[in-house]
Amino acid sequence: MAVPNGASLMAMSLRVVVPPHPLIGHWLTMLRHRETPPALYATAMQELGRWLTYEALRDWLPHRREPIPTANGDTEGLVVESRAPLLAMPVMPGGLELWQGGRQVLPEASLCLNGVPDSIETNAGLVIFIDQITDGTAVLRLLQDLQQQGVSGNRIRLITALCANPGLKILGEAVPDLTIYTTCIDEGLDASGLAIPGIGDPLQRLNLRLKGRV
Repeated sequence: MAVPNGASLMAMSLRVVVPPHPLIGHWLTMLRHRETPPALYATAMQELGRWLTYEALRDWLPHRREPIPTANGDTEGLVVESRAPLLAMPVMPGGLELWQGGRQVLPEASLCLNGVPDSIETNAGLVIFIDQITDGTAVLRLLQDLQQQGVSGNRIRLITALCANPGLKILGEAVPDLTIYTTCIDEGLDASGLAIPGIGDPLQRLNLRLKGRV
């Protein structure tokens, strides 16, 4: 089936970043291993949330340079720009574990736990946390809701533990200028819709912790 030219151009604007860091690879391995217990699985999600958020902010967090005095003379310093608000949006419930790690890097971000808020400031940046992208339908609904509020892809950083190609294709064709930070891109999905080889079903593997969470 032929793909419309517009869809092809939008798919080309999708940017997927897989940071080549040994710690990211280590915690991905913990998620992939079928014998990883729930507590360690949750820790792996949190660590990946922390490291991927750190990487996602490297070239995106607004900042400025200004002169500062030191004990031995003046120099120039770099200061994070606090006037640009940041919103953190975990896709519940699995994305909450990634946010537990990400919030160490974003202590000043406003937390949105109930989906898209009624209003979003025009200069706000959004960091979305979702446990994994398989067929892409869940995150696409969220991104379309954001588009209706005028939030374009270049105002978003999407943090996810794992992506599969079918979901990336859908997102790339629907949301221009989107940037995703992840640990790995798996090729396809199994009959139940999970990535191959994937990280299993995060909701099942985190079940003991999620039952006890308020």
